[in-house]
Amino acid sequence: MHRSKLMIRGLCVAGAVTLASACTAPDEQPQKEFFAALQSLCGNAYAGERVVERPGRDLLAGNEALIVHFRQCSENQVLAPFHIEKPESNDWDRSRTWIYTQYHDHLTLSHDHREPDGSPSEETDYGGATIDSGTAEQQMFIFTDRTGENGETLGWRIEIVPGERYSYGTMADGEWTWRVDFDLSEIIAAPPAPWGY
Repeated sequence: MHRSKLMIRGLCVAGAVTLASACTAPDEQPQKEFFAALQSLCGNAYAGERVVERPGRDLLAGNEALIVHFRQCSENQVLAPFHIEKPESNDWDRSRTWIYTQYHDHLTLSHDHREPDGSPSEETDYGGATIDSGTAEQQMFIFTDRTGENGETLGWRIEIVPGERYSYGTMADGEWTWRVDFDLSEIIAAPPAPWGY
């Protein structure tokens, strides 16, 4: 059994998620539509900005240029590197790639982190899986390794509003805890390959 299915089954058995639909088979159509929307962005790069700050431990200072590049796609996978400008050194952090995978009954999001030499970072390959149908414009990827300090369900909230924005962020009980938005109304020049690719 695939690891993400094991995680989902563990959630259902443990009762860690209170969503009523968590342990029932989701309607696959919204997930298929969401994944098709991701695939429609393939080959394109878009500029972004942080719109929800994580107090005290944010990845960003808030003044960086941000780029997502939907660089590599197949029938059931989309790889989207996330490039972060480093203004203080006139350089870029190209360490992160978001990997979306479509299965017959769920989607997964994993994070591939690399060092400048292409080797895997110490913290890499973490992520989550969908446990309900979501919508064509929004999917929640549940992080099963831990919950919040008060038992909140943690994970990633991803939204696609065609022609308007692609939003990536972390969430607790479905509410944004950190978020970056990318402007889908304007395609920009593609950046170099991320580290390791």
